[in-house]
Amino acid sequence: MVSSPTAQSFAFHFFRCCWGMLLILHLATSAATAAEERFNVVFILADDLGWGELGCYGQEKIPTPNIDSLAREGMRFTQHYSGAPVCAPSRCVLMTGKHSGHAEIRGNQQAKVLFPEFSEGQHPLSAAAKTLAETFQEHGYVTGAMGKWGLGPVGSTGDPNRQGFDLFFGYNCQAVAHSYYPRALWRNNQQVVINSRPIPSRAQKPEGEVRIEDYVGEEYAPRRMIAEAEAFIDVSRDRPFFLYLPFIEPHVAMHPPRDIVDPFPADWDKEVYRGENSYLPHPRPRAAYASMIADLDRHVGRILAKLKEHRLEQRTLVIFTSDNGTTHAGNGNPRFHVGGVDAKFFESTRSLRGYKGSVYEGGIRVPLVVRLPGAIAAGAVSEMPSYFADWFPTLCQALSLKAPEALDGVSLWPVLTGKTPRVARNPMLWVFPEYGGQVAIRIGDMKLVRQRLGSAKPGAWEVYDLEHDPGETTNRAADHSALLVQAKEILRNEVDENAVFPVNLALDADGDR
Repeated sequence: MVSSPTAQSFAFHFFRCCWGMLLILHLATSAATAAEERFNVVFILADDLGWGELGCYGQEKIPTPNIDSLAREGMRFTQHYSGAPVCAPSRCVLMTGKHSGHAEIRGNQQAKVLFPEFSEGQHPLSAAAKTLAETFQEHGYVTGAMGKWGLGPVGSTGDPNRQGFDLFFGYNCQAVAHSYYPRALWRNNQQVVINSRPIPSRAQKPEGEVRIEDYVGEEYAPRRMIAEAEAFIDVSRDRPFFLYLPFIEPHVAMHPPRDIVDPFPADWDKEVYRGENSYLPHPRPRAAYASMIADLDRHVGRILAKLKEHRLEQRTLVIFTSDNGTTHAGNGNPRFHVGGVDAKFFESTRSLRGYKGSVYEGGIRVPLVVRLPGAIAAGAVSEMPSYFADWFPTLCQALSLKAPEALDGVSLWPVLTGKTPRVARNPMLWVFPEYGGQVAIRIGDMKLVRQRLGSAKPGAWEVYDLEHDPGETTNRAADHSALLVQAKEILRNEVDENAVFPVNLALDADGDR
């Protein structure tokens, strides 16, 4: 079903009323009335936000006062990692609590490759997958998601409504989410038209004037999604809820409205971006990128304000992080990264090596701030190495939920609540078949990396001491032969066969040393 763009205001308010009534019925019949004493969880996920792109992580050009406030009022992590260096597999790790050696989804493959009946969406989670949202739902929580899904088309086994969410609103497909002015967004299984003339996410303009107005449509999708998130809190405020907010900023294409671009300095942009590295041209690419991150920060502020309005801030755990690192370099114009991003200008990864698509630190080390007044000390900083696989067991322990078996992460709850600065943890693992084929393993403060696993001659093992060399500048493989043996054993034991996303680990190949 598709709604008319001329009926948006009516439809939105009608939705709020209907959703409220359905929610009341759902809660009235819920057997989990004891859940009322549990606190809420709001999990905010940025898209391609680099480790150094927030004020609380050293960013000096882009204002992020709301996220910085979260860090002051809660705990900031210095060594947190995403589940993968690109979108879909990272989200799979987050939702299932399984690292990418065990996770069903290891890459961004479109669903239509194996399921031609779907015209959009990524390869779906299976019906057997057990998600964090399902666990919340089973324990009496109301569950909502607004933003970008990427784990299976509407109607597939990966449909968010089949993976534990009572309400989903936003982009089902990552490819559609490259445009901030799409034709439609999904509300569960219904498409809601928001732009009668959608703006495609790719174009080039080799000559002539590049104008912001040429790439701006009728309704900016992020504004609709944040309003839906606020509405969810309004109608869910009297019961425990899990709200997942996988926002799309600052993933390219960059075509934000002029009113959020204009406040940034005009002298930043000496060169127009003409789309040489894919996605859309922009006359002020640095200002546009900064405006998207600043707008993401305003979304966070609106969520925090809504929690405060309903006096929920004292009993709502708020988590903010990113799905992977900053957009990587492009091939068309070396002065820009993909989509016109200038990562060097903003020092997006600080001194870390690599970008999105890489298992080096710049591709997978991400910001993390967590707030729960009264439980998490204000202004705390944790150096505990952690990653997305840890969130499932962490939230289950925090809320006394029964966790599924065979989760790969460890609970960070004792760290968050100040009982201990670190907990014993298993090695962290990333298995990534794309961008040439890569693996990384972190064992204590040592990290092992191997590249080009998809080629006839895979790259040699690299070993880095992250305590003394977080920029991964000096390969210490020659000094750590025993560590290489340990890493190979971990891969043999921890990497499942995956016919959809195979990785040739080349553990017995010539030159594997």
